[in-house]
Amino acid sequence: MIQIIPAIDIMNGKCVRLIKGDFLSRREYGSDPVEMARRFENHGLERLHLVDLDGAKAGKVINYRTLELIASKTSLIIDFSGGIRDKSDIKALFNSGAHMITVGSVAVRERDTFAAWLRMFGSEKIILGSDFKEGKITISGWEEDTEIELMDFLKEYFVKGIHTAICTDVNRDGMLQGPSFEVYSSIKKALPALQLIASGGISGICDIEVLNSEGIDGAIIGKALYEGKINLKDIEKFVIGN
Repeated sequence: MIQIIPAIDIMNGKCVRLIKGDFLSRREYGSDPVEMARRFENHGLERLHLVDLDGAKAGKVINYRTLELIASKTSLIIDFSGGIRDKSDIKALFNSGAHMITVGSVAVRERDTFAAWLRMFGSEKIILGSDFKEGKITISGWEEDTEIELMDFLKEYFVKGIHTAICTDVNRDGMLQGPSFEVYSSIKKALPALQLIASGGISGICDIEVLNSEGIDGAIIGKALYEGKINLKDIEKFVIGN
């Protein structure tokens, strides 16, 4: 069964969503991040993808306090991303309540450093952030494109020990036009042992059902929840035990 992972993107202390990663396109959803996290937990969800957009833009982690509050007031398993640049950041995030971190830019720019983190903290603690545009990796809060092919990137780090990757199609993120089914299906066929989490473009419960039928391990949902395209009651059937 696919695991549903709601996303909370934080900017200026509020829940926001972007379109295609454009910071100028942000829309605020006035809900307090802690209250939003509680809502997710109350519907049986167990995971949370917490994104520090302030940190991604600044190049350093900003929203430690929000992480601490969510971790102390819920039992959600939190993976954190945004602005992570060195091992002191990672230690501070784990001390603040993160269970896992998602890293993309360092995995591209500083491969030896990222490999050292894998050895130091373990692959169960580090998720490979694999954001892509038109099949190629993009980094730095989606503001810097590369020539690295998505599949090559995933294969490289799977061999090095990564077993979970979040793959976000930036061109679909926030568009509510459906995820990149063919991309995720091809990844799963090439790397069946990789725990693949799809992100970007999910527009309704039918998208989740298709991803589930394709054997995708997880799906991150953001705007579809905030815009009411998916009701929290609708996804309870994907919660283990229901």
